[in-house]
This record gives sequence, structure tokens and C-alpha cells, in this order.
Amino acid sequence: VGRHHPRGPPPLRNPDTLAAVLADRYRIERELGQGGMATVYLAEDLKHKRKVALKVLKPELAAVLGAERFVQEITTTAALQHPHILPLFDSGEAGGFLYYVMPFIDGETLRAKLDRETQLGLDESVKITTAVADALDYAHRHGVIHRDIKPENILLHDGRPVVADFGIALAVSAAAGGRMTETGLSLGTPHYMSPEQATAEKDISARSDIYSLASVLYEMLAGQPPHVGGSAQQIIMKIITEPAPSVTTLRKSVPPNIAAAVAHALEKLPADRFDSAAKFAAALADPAYGPEHARAAGATRGRAGWRERAAVPLLALMVPLLAAAIWGWLRPVSGDAPFGRFDIALAGAFKGGIGYGGLAVSPDGRSIVYQDAGEGLYLRRRDELVAKPITGARNPNGVFFAPDGSSVAYVTGFPGSLVVIPVNGGVPRTIVRDSASGFGGAWSSDGNIYYLSARHELMRVSAAGGEPRLIARPDTTRGQKQFGAPDVLPSGDAVLVTIYGPGPPQIGIVDIATGVTTVLAPGVAARFSAPDFVVIGRETGELVALPFDARRRRATGPEVPLSDRMRIAAGGSVVSLTISKSGDLFYDAGSTQQSTMVRVDRAGHTRPLDPDWKEVFSGLARSPDGTRLAVSKFVDGRDEVWVKVLDRGPLSRLSFGGILSYRPAWSPDGRTITFISDRDPTRPSGLYGISAAGGRDAERLFGVDAPIAEAVWSRDGRWLVYRSGSGGRRDIYAFKWGTKDPPVPIAVSQFEERAPDLSSDGNFVAYVSDESGRSEVYVRPFPDAASAKWAVSTHGGTEPRWSLAGRELFYRNAAGDLVSVRLASGPAFAILEERTLFSALPFQSDNMHSMYEVLPGDQGFLFPRVETGSVAKVIIVQNWRKAVEQRRAQ
Repeated sequence: VGRHHPRGPPPLRNPDTLAAVLADRYRIERELGQGGMATVYLAEDLKHKRKVALKVLKPELAAVLGAERFVQEITTTAALQHPHILPLFDSGEAGGFLYYVMPFIDGETLRAKLDRETQLGLDESVKITTAVADALDYAHRHGVIHRDIKPENILLHDGRPVVADFGIALAVSAAAGGRMTETGLSLGTPHYMSPEQATAEKDISARSDIYSLASVLYEMLAGQPPHVGGSAQQIIMKIITEPAPSVTTLRKSVPPNIAAAVAHALEKLPADRFDSAAKFAAALADPAYGPEHARAAGATRGRAGWRERAAVPLLALMVPLLAAAIWGWLRPVSGDAPFGRFDIALAGAFKGGIGYGGLAVSPDGRSIVYQDAGEGLYLRRRDELVAKPITGARNPNGVFFAPDGSSVAYVTGFPGSLVVIPVNGGVPRTIVRDSASGFGGAWSSDGNIYYLSARHELMRVSAAGGEPRLIARPDTTRGQKQFGAPDVLPSGDAVLVTIYGPGPPQIGIVDIATGVTTVLAPGVAARFSAPDFVVIGRETGELVALPFDARRRRATGPEVPLSDRMRIAAGGSVVSLTISKSGDLFYDAGSTQQSTMVRVDRAGHTRPLDPDWKEVFSGLARSPDGTRLAVSKFVDGRDEVWVKVLDRGPLSRLSFGGILSYRPAWSPDGRTITFISDRDPTRPSGLYGISAAGGRDAERLFGVDAPIAEAVWSRDGRWLVYRSGSGGRRDIYAFKWGTKDPPVPIAVSQFEERAPDLSSDGNFVAYVSDESGRSEVYVRPFPDAASAKWAVSTHGGTEPRWSLAGRELFYRNAAGDLVSVRLASGPAFAILEERTLFSALPFQSDNMHSMYEVLPGDQGFLFPRVETGSVAKVIIVQNWRKAVEQRRAQ
């Protein structure tokens, strides 16, 4: 919960902030992730020349900790030396930030493995648990209790479990004293908390760690923790009051001794559990261990534990109060609740924010769906600590919820298909094919979906499928160019839309029966909040509430400011603003993702082309002679193609007409720039060409029945390789220029193929496909693509680019690194070596098309480097009407 305490450091929105104060000790390379207490960075220990994980406590947590006390407490863990314990290298305070340093483990967490596999084998589960139990037993004998054993804190390095953050929770708790509630954070994860942790007992013993470890083992075996529920409160209540179901009820193959050992370790009362982690491990390895052993162990303590047993009903009564104190912000609020503002960091989202229409909130306000930084969707339930991918969602744009909250709809690209998918994942169902744009949508209570066509018209279609119906077109006689961000009024007879052009964007009201549009107020996004307000976001970043009569469709009073921190993306097209039926307001608090074009050498060092040139880029292409750069960028709500003379020369616009002109490419002779455009409203998007010197309008060069979304030329100019189709069926073809030959299939299947690039000798084509279930880079011979296929990446890959010399292939891996694949010389394709060059996370990416260029000599690259933005956050404003009432009264 992002409250900033005046005594703490400023929010850490850019690693450069920390890098400056630690420059003499550590060089921060990139962010690795975020947890409940800290943000983790990959850094280089300059003194010892080694990679380390540098963990910086959240500002709101650091605000209530004394630096000296924290460092003193954390040093008690530094003496732990065990093969299954990740050691503490360093800790301290720098510039107001509290940090600690541990080795960097190049592996995965147990959480990542469970997310991928759900359940593990019996032998592997016991092996991991035994190793962790050995580490716990060692630490407990040295007086250190972990307090936060969970899959996220168990790292797997070459198959060897290593426990991270040993004693950190204890150090934080001890340093904070009784002030932990000031942070809004809790120590421990609900699913793995022991009952005594869940009820905030002050004296936590080693048996709490044993309970948590047994919960982790339970999940490895059963595929879920011992206690699950729809909210944190429900989980805590079950932990305290309900016995854990036997693990054999969910997995019958679990041997009796293991089931009995797990049950023994999950006893409610600490006194009834194993008294050491070593005994828990021994029971797991003993085939003769059974329930009678656990009963005998408990009987010797029965008389001593009667006070604990008597306390259980009382603790059950305390749970709602405790849960409210820790997770109170999660619950929907009533009209009598106070005004409150909170933020949530969204793991996996775009660094600069969520993106176009990338945020949707369920009608009851309990679930958030947002676009990730790659090609899918995340579901973050407000009563869960971890967001989960929505399996089956691919290349989403403009996501929005069904009225019952069970499904979401989105568009797969531009132009793309309008599809519906359950929030729990599944196979997307296509409603409209290849003719929708992803600038928002709305699902009305009568079962109709309102969306925007590729021609930027407001359309309606039944959620069950059927023929779409035109509702309204932009009024070109008044200079209107396109609609965006539809929101249906409760009456079902009108739709709020954003109107682009002329001038600043405006909020309009479309009469569904007549198609007539009237202007309501300036703004780039608007959402109706029953019964009497429209909340509007502006280009300036201002957020206002406008009193509104929905029946008469007019404002009834002056607007009231709500916030000046809303994210407004380039071109004003963002619709990351929504209101739940419970009355909570959600908006994206990121920042416009402007970038600077930079040269990057093979070691990752950067140099700006022109420090004063900052844009929101959507594509780039270097001229064959290396003297000019064609880019597509957002201007006044449109994608346009511009050309810049390198490095600090003039910038001139080439493309006019349409809304989208993007993904430029140069002809081999450097005289023509081709690009994709939707400028002809009667035809699908196609390939257009324009003189690189300007002076005349673009001409359509090539088009097929399906829309073209990207195209590249062979070095000799004889072939054009292009990608056609949209979500659910993107395919790659080649056309022999100057002939009437039909297109040649290159990569055509039921899967998604994209991002083609031809080798310099024209003998191979690299591309991306999701045929394995994830995006990977493949290579085929060219033009005889059906004769062979080679997989290049094996753990995720996008954006392939050939070196200019032709014996090297570059791509981005799933971790965001730029990878070099060195190839054997000769006509055959053979990989000699694969090497990671540098982290490409600071640079703009495009999952559908390569967003970088290789420089002459293959010794460097051109990338757009994101200059603004941070980890994406959603601001939740509870009972914002209270703030409106207060400001009206002022």
C-alpha cells in the first residue's frame, strides 16, 4: 500500500536514484522484481567483481524503521553459513534508502516452478523440503527464525534449493518495534502463515517456520496450499479455525508417512507440531512414520497446551478485526467509509504504465485485469498478493469486463479480432474478425458489446456473435478523425466516447438510435459513475468529476478536481481509467513513455543520437547508407512516419492521411520508404511507399484481402516478405516483386507467426512463432521455407534481427536480454554459440515487430530508450465522492 511517510526516502521510481548514492560500491544493472517488502535489483559488486542481488526496502517500510536499528538487527543473520541458506553480503543505509545485499542466483524460484508445473513429483517435493528443513534446523539452532517461508523465498540453483531472506522479516519486525502497522504491510504471506502469525502473536517460535514449510510441501504435492479462499480474511479464518484437509484427498498417491508428517507439521497449536525441522525431515524419510507417532508426540504435551486450545475460539473472533487492520484497503467501501487513496504495483506491466486501454476492473471492484509487457493479460484479485497470467490471452489491446465479471473482451491488434476469454483462462472466442481496433470497448448489461472498427467508427455487436452494426462515424465535416474509449450509459441509449480532432480531444455523447454526437467536455477518457457523475481524464494529467444528468445527457454543475497524477499516454488515446459499480475509482499512475534514440554498443553502453530528441516511437528503420533514420511516432493521436538526418540533423514528416502510418522500411536503394497504413478506409491496411526525399503523396504498393501489418525487403530488392492477418491467425508470406506470381507461404499455420527478417544473403528468414505455447525465434530457408525449420531460442524469444554480415542473429529473450547467436559460415544453417550481450529492459520493445536496428559493422545497435516511467501502478480511490463533497464545501 503506497503511503509515503515524510521521514522516509522518496519513492524509488528510477534505479538511477539509488545508483547515484551507491555508485562507489555497486553498479545497478536492472530491476529483477518486487516483493512485499523490497524491490530487487541485479547489481555488480565493484569491489569483489561479482553479480549480486541488491534489495531496497519499500519507502513506506523504511519510513518507520530506524536505519541504525535495522542494520543492527540484520547483522544477526550475517553469521549464518549453510549450503542451503543464501548468505548476507552487506547491508546499510544510503541516501535515506535501507538495503541489503545477497548473492545473485541465476535460476528460478520455487514459485515460478509451481506456476509452470502446478504439482511436483513426490521425490522432488521431499528432496526440496528436506533441504529447506536442514537449513531451518541450522538457523533455529543459532537462534534465527525465518518467519516468511514461502515458494517465492526458495530459489532453485542447478537443482539445489537455497533459502533467501533469512531473518529479514525478523530484522524488520524488530527494528520497527510496534510500528509495523504504520507501513500498511504485513510480514508473512497468508497462504503460508502459521496460526500464531495470523493472529499477530508476539512470540513466534521455530515451529512457525515448520508450519510454513509444511504448507509449501502441501502445495508441491497437491497443487494448492492447505487453505485457500476468496479473500485474505477467509484464508486467515481457515488457518486458525479449520484443520487442513489431508493431502491425500487431493493426491491419493502420497505415501502414508508423508501425509502423516505433513498433518503433524500443520497442527494448529505450535506445541502439537514437530519440535524441530530435523524431526520433520526425518519423518518424511521414514516409511514407518504414521499418525500414531504424531498422536503420541502430542499426548505428552496435552496438559501443557490447554490454554492454547481454549484460546482458539477467541482468536477466531479476533480474525476479522486483525484482517481489517492489515488488508482493510482490499474491501469494497460503503458510502459512509472515509476517502482513501492507495496504489498497487503491477508485476509484469509496461514500465512506463499500462498502455492503451490496458486496465479493466470487474464490476464488483474485486479484480483487476491488465496488459503485461509482452503479449498477454494478468489477473490481479484485490484479495490476493500475486497477479496471475490469464492462460490463452494473446496480444491484447483495449481490455474490458463482461457485466457479470466472468470474462473479459479485447482486440488482438490493429486491425484485429474482437475476442472474449474467461478471466480464469481458456480458449478465446472470436466475436468479430480482422476489423476492430483496440482503443477501448464497453460491454452493456443487455449483452451487446460496443467497440471501435478499424475505420475508427463506433460499432455494436452481440456478445454471442453475429453481424456488427454501425452506430456512429466521426463527423469529418467538423474535422473529427476518430472515436475512442466507449462507455455505455446505464440507460443503454447513449455511449460516452473520446473524439479526436480538430484540436484537443473531447468527450462526446453518441445517441445510439440516431448516431448523432454532441460534445460534453474536454478530455481523453471518461467513465460514468452512477447516479450523477462523469469522471474525466485530461491531456494535462488532470482528473475531474463532472456532475451529470444521464437522462438529459448534460452537465449539472461545475467540475471538481480529483487528482493531477493520472497517466496520459501519447496521443491522448489512453483509457486506463475505470470505475467499479461499488464506486471505487481506478486509474493508471504511470507516465507517458517517451523515448530517446540511443546508440548501444555490444557491452550495453549507450550514447544518445540527439539528447533533445524525445518522442513516443512505434517503429524505426535505418537507411542503407546509415545516414538517415525513418521512424514512426505518435503525433496528435496518429502514427506518422518521419525521417531524421543522423545524428543531430533535421527531422521531417513524410506520411499524411489516415490514423496509423507505422513500421517503416527502406527500399534497398534508399530512395523509397515503405510503411503500413490504414489511409484507405475502403480497404484493409496495406503497404504504402513514399519518396524518402518527400514531395509527393504515398502510393499503395501492395495489398491482399487480409490486412498487412509488417513488411521487409530482401537486400537485392527482389523479394518482399510480409505478415498478414490478425489475432488468432497471423501468417508470413513472400512476394516476388515485379511479377504476377502468387505470394509464397513462408510460415503459415494455425499458430501466430510474426516479426520476419531476411538474412543479408537472402538465404534464410527468421521469425517468431508461438507454436510451442510461447513466443520463440525460428529460422527457415528462403524462399523454399517448407524444406526445413530450426528453433533458435528455447526459453522465449522475440524481435529477431540479422547482422549485416549475415553470420549472426540477434533476438530478445524472455528475460529482456539481447542475445547474439553466432552461426557457422557456409550455405548450411548451424548455431556455433549463443551469448547474452546486455539487458535490453531499458529500451522500448514490440512483441509483434523488432524495435531496434543493427549498425554498420555489427558492433552496435539503435534502440529507443525509455526516458520516463516506472513500475506500472494503479491508483485506487475509495469513496472519491467524499473528496468531491469536501471540495465542494470549501
